[in-house]
Amino acid sequence: MIIRKTAPADIEPVMQIYAEAREYMRQSGNPEQWGDRHPPREFIERDIREQKSYVCEENEKILAVFYFAVEREPAYDIIDGQWLGDSVYGVIHRIAKGCGAPKGVGRFCIDWCFEQHKNIKIDTHEANLPMLKLLENLGFIYCGVVNYFGYGDRMAFQKT
Repeated sequence: MIIRKTAPADIEPVMQIYAEAREYMRQSGNPEQWGDRHPPREFIERDIREQKSYVCEENEKILAVFYFAVEREPAYDIIDGQWLGDSVYGVIHRIAKGCGAPKGVGRFCIDWCFEQHKNIKIDTHEANLPMLKLLENLGFIYCGVVNYFGYGDRMAFQKT
C-alpha cells in the first residue's frame, strides 16, 4: 500500500468511498455522524486543491481517503477536557475506506500521518465504535469533547 496526494481525477472513486462509508456507518449504528451527504463534494474538491487530501492505494486501486494537514483546527480551540499539549499538531479528518479495502487500511493511513508529524489530533462521533476502537489500539488518548459548529459534539483524541 502507498499513500499519495489525491488528484482531481480521483474525485469519483473518492466520492464512492465516502458513499460506502456513510452506508457502513448507518448499518453499524452511526447514522448521524455523516448523515446522507457529508462530506460534500465541494469539501473534497477544496481539500484536493489545497493538497490536504490523500488516498491510500494498492495496485492502482484507491482503498481509502483522508484529510491530513499540520495546521490549527479552530474547533479544537475549545475543549471540554484538556489536550496533552499546545505544540503544533497534525489533524486528520474525513478518513474513510472502501468496502473492498483489506483489514488494516485505517491503521496504515493513521500510522502514515503519525510518521509525518509526531503530534496528531483527531475526533470522531461517540457512535463511531470502529474508529473509537482503532484510536484506542493505536495509542491515542481521549482528551475530551469538542464541538463542530453545526455538526455537534465529537470525542477528541491526541497522540504524541
